[in-house]
This record gives sequence, structure tokens and C-alpha cells, in this order.
Amino acid sequence: MVNDSHPVTPSLEQRDRDSLLHPFTRADDFAAGRVPGQRIVQSASGIRVTDAHGRSVIDGMSGMYCVNVGYGRQAIVDAIAEQASELPYYHIFAGASHPKAILLAEKLIALTGGRMKRVFFGLSGSDANETQIKLVWYYHNVIGKPQKKKIIARQRGYHGATTMTASLTGLPNYHSGFDLPFALVKHTIAPDAFWAPEVDPRAFSQRCADELERLILEEGPDTVGAFIAEPVVGSGGILPPPPGYWEAIQGVLRKYDVLLIADEVITAFGRVGHLLAVDGYGIEADLITLAKGLSSGYAPLSAALVGPKVWQALQDGARTHGFFAHGYTYSAHPLGAAAALANIQIIEEEGLCANAAEVGAYLLQQLRERLAANPLVGDVRGAGLLQAVEFVAEGPPRRRLDASLKFSAQVAAFAMEEGLLARPLPVNDIVGISPPLMLTRSDADQVAEMLQRAIARASAMLSADQRRGAV
Repeated sequence: MVNDSHPVTPSLEQRDRDSLLHPFTRADDFAAGRVPGQRIVQSASGIRVTDAHGRSVIDGMSGMYCVNVGYGRQAIVDAIAEQASELPYYHIFAGASHPKAILLAEKLIALTGGRMKRVFFGLSGSDANETQIKLVWYYHNVIGKPQKKKIIARQRGYHGATTMTASLTGLPNYHSGFDLPFALVKHTIAPDAFWAPEVDPRAFSQRCADELERLILEEGPDTVGAFIAEPVVGSGGILPPPPGYWEAIQGVLRKYDVLLIADEVITAFGRVGHLLAVDGYGIEADLITLAKGLSSGYAPLSAALVGPKVWQALQDGARTHGFFAHGYTYSAHPLGAAAALANIQIIEEEGLCANAAEVGAYLLQQLRERLAANPLVGDVRGAGLLQAVEFVAEGPPRRRLDASLKFSAQVAAFAMEEGLLARPLPVNDIVGISPPLMLTRSDADQVAEMLQRAIARASAMLSADQRRGAV
């Protein structure tokens, strides 16, 4: 008897489940094939990504908030290829360097108007914020205040996934199972004006500042070294700061001599309509963290920008501590630096910051108009092309939907069916969108229409009791 059976080649999806440990994914469910929406992205162009089965959707999240200039930018591809041919790798340890690292550092300092004095390169936002923490500690050791080591972050802030930066991240599911957060990290309230009892947003901003001051006094001003915050909260809910927020917060920091770290990993390079969000919100930072849009994700790269006070301490500390004992094998990697220079040139030459501001305002208006009649839509908010829709139970008083419904995840699933990749955020019931900055008004109309249909489909699935927030 002839056995004409042939071995079945596993699908890419199965091979993925059998080999990769995915970030922020349930390991058991994924390995068993129980995670919905598994996708293998094969290619991308413009604002769209295409999976291994040929289905194309609008990438409403720019990858992970990072592909600011969109996919398929040949100028960046060529810059990487040319650099790989000329010098694929060299380090910057012990005074070594290479031209692209120098050019990029000069460019980033220039973008701050010279306010920042030096640039330290890494590979991710997490490692850049880790660098910032070490700089804060080093600074206070050098100036004779070694007890000022505590870092205050905010609830719902996101600053990374290493042990220390995950401690800074104000989302409890980043701590569970890892014995985090570390004791040196403290958290103050998030600037979420939507759920605040104050009618006047400036009164809420003042309360945020008062809470920060209370925490500093509770811990001891001589023990608090820095405050880290995103100019606009990203993954923790996409929260633009209410009026007066940054003015009030910075007043407290100056009063108690606390350094300010502006985490611009998401917000910089046009995402919220400014090349640097610190300029848009009047933030005078001592340290600035960059990643994501720095290279638009075409190559891994991050940067810690160092202000004058910390730079002076680095020079003074050399007399006691010798060389600056920090760095990575791939700091200022030539391919990442080449990609970033080409990327920034595109952002500037095409006016993508202004486009993000203009088309972002248009998209926000479209979403508000289209969703105004849906009683489950509590808030539509954003800055530039970083936007969110938050869902609530139907009818007063304002309250949340039952978390077990996973409503925002259902909205995101329906959005994918409609042709839009959106993200359910890890707090409350919020769906975020963060499309590439070359989005047109026509594209924005499509995004708004797809999200409107997805929300309508998810809303129709709820019973009357579920819509009212009853368990």
C-alpha cells in the first residue's frame, strides 16, 4: 500500500506560537492559540500595513506610536544602506566616535535651541529613562546631596519595562509578578481632568500640584531627586495636560530643587504637533528622553538629552569618579544615527509637525461630531495625532462600564475588521489612535468612519443593564 500522505507545513502563526515569547501577551493563551487577532505583518507602505494573507489595514497606531513619517520612506532606507556599506558598526566608548553620531547629537542640541548641552544615545525609551535615573543619582552625589535619590512619577504614566523604568511606570500590571515598584519610586496623581470633580480645569491642575507638593513633603524634600512625566500621558490614557498644569507643577519642582525629566518618547518629533512637546507646553526640563519618532522605528535608537546643571556635574564628578561609567555596546549605533538624521530631515522638509496639528484637529472634530450621539462615549480628546476615545456607562452620574465586558478591546477588534488598527489602552475603557503624521484629511475621514462603525457595533452588543454599568 502506497502512503501518499505528506507532512503538513505549520503556518507562520503556529510557528510564531511555538517559538516567540511576546511582550505584554498572555503566554498560556498565546501558546494555545487562544489570543484573538494574531497577525503576521508582512509589509507596509504609507499609513497601511499588510499581513501575511494580503489584508491591508490603516495602522492607526504607527506601530507602537513610532512610525511618525509612515512606512516605505526610501530616503531612510537608502541612508541605512549607505551607512551599512560604509561603516555598519562602531562604538563610542573611551572617546571613539563616528560622523553620524556627531551630526545627530549636534542636530538634537540645535532642536532644543541649545538649552540641552550633551546627548547620550541608547536603543529604546526604556534604556534612555534608565540612563536618566543614573544621571539624577550621579548628579546629586556630585553636588553633595547623596540622599536625594527618590524619583516621583505619575499614576498611569509609562516610562519603560526594565526593573527601574517599570517601577516608574504607573500601571499596576507592570509591577505584578516582578516585585516592583522599587521603594525609591513614588507616584502622584495623573492629570485626568475627565474624572476630576473640579469644574474648573485650572483648579484641578492646582490640586495636582498640591498633591505633588504633599508627597514631596511626606517623603522629605531632601530625599526627592527628580520628577519624571510625559508632556502628554500616552499609553496610560492619552491625557493632554489641563490648562495651568505644567506651570503649577514646575513651580513645586523649583521650590524643592527637584530635577525634571521630560519623557518625550511618544510626544516628540511632531506627534502632538510640535517638534518637541516641551516647547508646546512651556516645560523647562533638566533632562529630555527621546526614542520612537527619533528614527520613526526604522532602526532602534533613543537619546537622553542632558541639560546644563547635570552636564556640569558630569564634568565635576570626573575629578572624583573618573570616567563616566555608563554605556551600551550599541550606543549611537551608526545605522540608527543615519536613520534618525534622514527621518528628521523628512519631518522638517515636509512640515509634518504642522500637518499633525492641523489634520489632528480635523480628526478630533470629526470624531467628536460622529460620536456625539452615542451615550457610551464619555470623552474624545487628544493633542495633534495622539487621540483617544473613553467609554462610560449610559446616563448620569458618570461611571465606568463593567470592566469584565472588555468593551474597549471589543471596539478595537471591530475596528480591525473595519480596516483600522487601534489600541485598547491598559486603563479604564479607552481606545487610542496615533496614526502616521502624513495623514491627510481624506485619511482622517476614513479613520473616523471606521472607528464610528466599530463603536456602534460594540455598543449594539450590550444589553440595557450592561450599558447602564450594572454587573
